[in-house]
Amino acid sequence: MAVRHHLIHRPPRAVWAVLADPRRYGEWVVGTSESTPLDHSWPGKGARLRYTVRLGPWSAQGTTTVRHEVTGEELELEAAFKSLGTARIFLQLRPWGEETLIVCDEHPLRGLGGTLHNPVSEAALQLRHRGMLARLARIVEEQPEHETVRSA
Repeated sequence: MAVRHHLIHRPPRAVWAVLADPRRYGEWVVGTSESTPLDHSWPGKGARLRYTVRLGPWSAQGTTTVRHEVTGEELELEAAFKSLGTARIFLQLRPWGEETLIVCDEHPLRGLGGTLHNPVSEAALQLRHRGMLARLARIVEEQPEHETVRSA
């Protein structure tokens, strides 16, 4: 189980504003290039979005479903990508003074990813999370504070 944390220099409401926007998923999730909501209730429980993965001229789509949500605090997702199977991604926002400590916990759930899960794939997830949480922090921190307050 890959667990990683990152300190974001904005309050939890600013981080949540980005997580709650399904069109921004493709900006902060490593490996995705774009995302489209499939339901209008994102990030409510059961809401889905479609994401695209691109490698050069090749592209494929997967879906992500919200399995659990506590507004402003927790978001648990199940990401599905073709024959690779599914993964559980749990994001927890913890107030850290005026900032946010975000904790990401991910592990393969079903399919080939779960079957082949090993220390090497665990290390790859850690590298992916390092990039993903850094991207999320950059997106949140680059937004003017008045925009994140209004949209949260």
